[in-house]
Amino acid sequence: MKAFTRTVYGGPDVLQLEEVEKPLVKEGEILVKVFANSANPADWHILRGEPFFARFTFGLFKPKDKIIGADFAGVVVEAGNNVKQFKTGDRVFGETLKGGAFAEYVVVPETSCALIPGEISFSDIAAVPTAGLTALQALITHGKLKHGETVLINGASGGVGHFAVQIAKAYGAHVTAVCSSKNIDFVKSLGADKVIAYDKEIIHQHQGKYDLVIDTNGNLLHKDYKRMGQRGVMVGFTTLGHMFATLLKKATSKFPLLQFKAEANTEDLQILASLVQEGKVTPHIEKTYSFEDIPAAISYIEAMRTRGKVVMVWEA
Repeated sequence: MKAFTRTVYGGPDVLQLEEVEKPLVKEGEILVKVFANSANPADWHILRGEPFFARFTFGLFKPKDKIIGADFAGVVVEAGNNVKQFKTGDRVFGETLKGGAFAEYVVVPETSCALIPGEISFSDIAAVPTAGLTALQALITHGKLKHGETVLINGASGGVGHFAVQIAKAYGAHVTAVCSSKNIDFVKSLGADKVIAYDKEIIHQHQGKYDLVIDTNGNLLHKDYKRMGQRGVMVGFTTLGHMFATLLKKATSKFPLLQFKAEANTEDLQILASLVQEGKVTPHIEKTYSFEDIPAAISYIEAMRTRGKVVMVWEA
């Protein structure tokens, strides 16, 4: 099968398209023929081995796994023993943070997948897993968002943010979104009730009050959460210094501020698929690449100016 592989840490230029053996299916796993992927910031972090401490997981001096890639959508071509949810021919989508998705075929646990409902396209649903799960779990699982509450979403135009705005609205929240001036109309089209342009108003001085503050951009300080929110959820960080400073403050404060790592599970993926099918959530795909241009797609994501998502499509 074709797959993008790497043997060293580095930028997208270290990726090579080559023929490798198709992965073997173990108990509880399914083999999926991939029709579409999407790119996420995690892909280039893993590709570069950054931040450095992540290498204790992914390989200290060189990568443990040759093939990266998390998000995929495709068709089940083989099911392992004791697989109960899926059968050959099922259209599925999901996420594998262990990598392996930037290939013609990927093996994943059945618990990391869900069925694609209706006529949703592979490219549309491939945009959902990592970013959609992060947004859903930030708002609902960890943020405990309730109908009628107010939520501030910092970084509302990006992959996670544009899903967060739509999911929050679907759950009945009043949404204030933070983005650049050029993205105001886009974020309003997602359903935001109010938009703050960070290049017009300094968010670190904003005096609004909200039940929940979600930071997908990763630049809010601990004091920002306390000033603006009743509770907060951190999705990411801009620098290691910012991460350690915020976590230190979090450890010594009673303010309910949570940090988490999104986890793929069938139930949450099914919720996201239903929201897409019902038209309550629409993945915004800014650019679509051929599978041959996966390195270029990662470069585009790494620039961190993406509005919505970037998708890569494999040949049928």
